[in-house]
Amino acid sequence: MCGIALVLSGDQLVVAPSTAAAAATSGTRFPDEGEGVSVGELEEALRRRGPDSLGRHRLHLCADGTILGDGTGSDHGDGVGGGAGATELCFIGATLQLRGAEPVSQPLVAQSGNVLVYNGEIYGGIDIGKDQNDTQSLLSSLESCCSCGLRAVDSDEAYPCCETVGKSVPQVLSTIKGPWALIYWQADSKTLWFGRDAFGRRSLLVHWPTPDDSRFILSSVSPPSLSGNNSATEVTGLESGADPDISGCIKVSYWEELPCGIYNIHLKRLENTATCMEEGRVVEVRKHDWTDSSLHTLIRWERKSIVPTPSVPSSSSVDEDNQQLSPSFRNLRKVEDSTSIGLEKGDLPNCITQSVHRVLIALRESVMLRTNMNRLYEGDLNKLKDEELAPIAILFSGGLDSMILAALLDQCLDSKWTIDLLNVSFDGQLAPDRVSSLAGLKELQRISPLRRWRLVEIDTDLANLKGESEHVMSLIHPSNTYMDLNIGIALWLAAGGDGWVNGQDGHRYKYKSTSRVLLVGSGADEQCAGYGRHRTKYRVGGWVSLDAEMRLDVQRIWKRNMGRDDRCISDHGKEARFPFLDENVIKTLLEIPLWEIANLDEPAGKGDKKILREVAKLLGLQEASFLPKRAIQFGSRIARESNRKNFGSNRAANQASAGSVEVHKRNH
Repeated sequence: MCGIALVLSGDQLVVAPSTAAAAATSGTRFPDEGEGVSVGELEEALRRRGPDSLGRHRLHLCADGTILGDGTGSDHGDGVGGGAGATELCFIGATLQLRGAEPVSQPLVAQSGNVLVYNGEIYGGIDIGKDQNDTQSLLSSLESCCSCGLRAVDSDEAYPCCETVGKSVPQVLSTIKGPWALIYWQADSKTLWFGRDAFGRRSLLVHWPTPDDSRFILSSVSPPSLSGNNSATEVTGLESGADPDISGCIKVSYWEELPCGIYNIHLKRLENTATCMEEGRVVEVRKHDWTDSSLHTLIRWERKSIVPTPSVPSSSSVDEDNQQLSPSFRNLRKVEDSTSIGLEKGDLPNCITQSVHRVLIALRESVMLRTNMNRLYEGDLNKLKDEELAPIAILFSGGLDSMILAALLDQCLDSKWTIDLLNVSFDGQLAPDRVSSLAGLKELQRISPLRRWRLVEIDTDLANLKGESEHVMSLIHPSNTYMDLNIGIALWLAAGGDGWVNGQDGHRYKYKSTSRVLLVGSGADEQCAGYGRHRTKYRVGGWVSLDAEMRLDVQRIWKRNMGRDDRCISDHGKEARFPFLDENVIKTLLEIPLWEIANLDEPAGKGDKKILREVAKLLGLQEASFLPKRAIQFGSRIARESNRKNFGSNRAANQASAGSVEVHKRNH
């Protein structure tokens, strides 16, 4: 996990989604200097995400595209250097070192002048050795890229063909399997590239130029100074003719979630390529298509088999108790004691369907990829000589998703390591998630008695979290509803891992988890019909309506969930990894008929996320396989406490639709 940022500023330089749109800003005067966030504030916020190193690199460009100078810059001041007409690019990188044989500091600057700040992991698409660093390997791949991807920007100038020189930047980025956000300077073409993966698993915020701050800024997180005020600053006409994803972000607040995708800004020969305006020079931000066809399939999230045919009913078989079961899950009681998983198809009993088997294998591979510790990380752990050290933890409710992750992690992680199970409660031992986590711990101890499991009970009272709540409010920004804040606080506290553990001798002791990698169950509900609204859609519109709602959930998860969650978890210098959102897991689930994924004619705790419940049974998790869905804000009971504090009662909160109420509109 890293924190990355860029500040692009210049003498009367305006960055806009398109020149056609930017022409509409001719009546808006942009100041010469930014009046918003400072580079120092960005660095301080990013340092919490990447505590191992912090670096800065500045580039100064003349209007004709020549570089006046470059360097790390001073520790103070945010002004533009290089004289009149110069443009400055300030790259910032804070690193949490987890992969690679040697420590690596960002920004990475190549001999060619290319500059990269990267926040992500590469699990496929680019070859990376066990002891290699993701960022270095990616920079090496990007160094070989040609400028073919710029043809749409500069059609009057010829560029080398990528077939003879190398792939384009969009082609390289489209092949990456895994979460990422990056900012990359391609020196030979004077082009700035930036973006985030197709599911937005890593945060990247954007500040579009406004009358109050004319700079173009990208950052993993918002500093507190500019997240407290979420008021809109409009720039008239910017959305006209612009990219629809970008244009929707222009006039809401200082920071916005950057929509998933690959973007660039071409700064070569600004006097020719920039649209000249009385108030300044306008350069375009262009969005590029993903070039990998398999990735396009995942983004469209189209399932071939949605509605059961008469020959394939969604619920047609009967078990020993005459309970209706779908054809996918016949006779599973015969294997309820199957606690070990064969990696080959032949190792599994014939009664286990191919669909459940495929999902299980895909999830196991996903967890394995995300929990392999390379030489650097494991070496640092061994130096501590703590036999109970836990390098990887799980955000743990004891529910279906976290129990599956725990059981799979147990199979993937060397038995010498302890696994921390992080559980947060705002109602002590009475919160539903605390009750299920204690039951889940017992079930995990039953299926894997030799593993050291450590349940970390993180107890708190919302009334005592004034400063913490304000800090989390800055992290969730630009999200700003009570639901976002409640989820953010619960995630932030859980990721911190500061709680209590019940020892084997019955002694309860204070403990703070040092795990730097956290597994999180995000994406399971969206892909497997786990939300109550899915049941409602199915009841009203059948299978087609259910499929449409699930597709909507997956396609908007970047804006509703992932950026917010990434910022809250990583604020502790920890890295969230999402096995359910692995590309191959998504692909596998899409290839399975919808009626095998879920059967919402059956009750809650049985028909929702049905395929995952069968995976849980195959893992030996019999009790967890019947647990109903509970969102973290309800399972931890922070929503109840928040409703009482801010609305007087749960009833009043429900009447006010408290979850969607914006925090800054009330006295918080």
